[in-house]
Amino acid sequence: MSRRRAGVPIPIAALAAVGVVFFVVPLVGLLARAPWGELGGLVTSDAALEALAVSAVSSLSATAVSAVIGIPLAWVLARAEFRGRSLVRALVLLPLVLPPVVGGAALLFALGRSGVVGGPLHEATGLVLPFSVWGVIVAAAFVSMPFLVITVEAALRNLDGRHEGAAASLGAGRWTVMRRVTLPMIRPSLVAGLVLTWARAVGEFGATVTFAGAAPGARTLPIAVFIALESDRDAAVALSLILVAVSLIVLVALRDRWAGGR
Repeated sequence: MSRRRAGVPIPIAALAAVGVVFFVVPLVGLLARAPWGELGGLVTSDAALEALAVSAVSSLSATAVSAVIGIPLAWVLARAEFRGRSLVRALVLLPLVLPPVVGGAALLFALGRSGVVGGPLHEATGLVLPFSVWGVIVAAAFVSMPFLVITVEAALRNLDGRHEGAAASLGAGRWTVMRRVTLPMIRPSLVAGLVLTWARAVGEFGATVTFAGAAPGARTLPIAVFIALESDRDAAVALSLILVAVSLIVLVALRDRWAGGR
């Protein structure tokens, strides 16, 4: 028998419509302001291509760093019992609620040339993270990695452990169970977490501009939009449309994770 859905009360439907309009109007304003006739030239200008390249390199690098560090971290938070686990989880997820500018300032004081870690690192290796593409990668990873950790941890916690137990009973070692059983079973969540991490890294602005600055060579798409708003509104709108398109593609691609494909 098909399940009948209860009707939505008119006041609720009206308020929901207002909510939709609230989100649609800014997008309509952006589309109305778009210089469609000059769009191709604006998005292929030297400044736009440089910002696009920096965003591509930094976001992919930040996603790779997040995968290397974040997946084991999620595994420990989901599977290991230790004192202070709640505190560790809170610290890991802090960038989700922390104002990005505060996160950038914290990175600067910690990893800057005179920071508590950046100072000794510079003296030992000569490496300077702030105001470089390396700083962009660090800032992007800092704010985006929690998306991967929280997604993978939830998947591991909800995983049916009987399959892992069966593999272990047949003589498979821990690494084999992880590689052949666990990771394939959480692949949808793992992919979703990686995509969300990448999308967040692409759109990062506050921590990046605070820690890595806006100098050429470290100027991402969001920073380029911010700068262009002061001098070339058409270029700012064109670059904004790129970011909107990326965001919509990610949301549509991950719709099954949130709405069951409806």
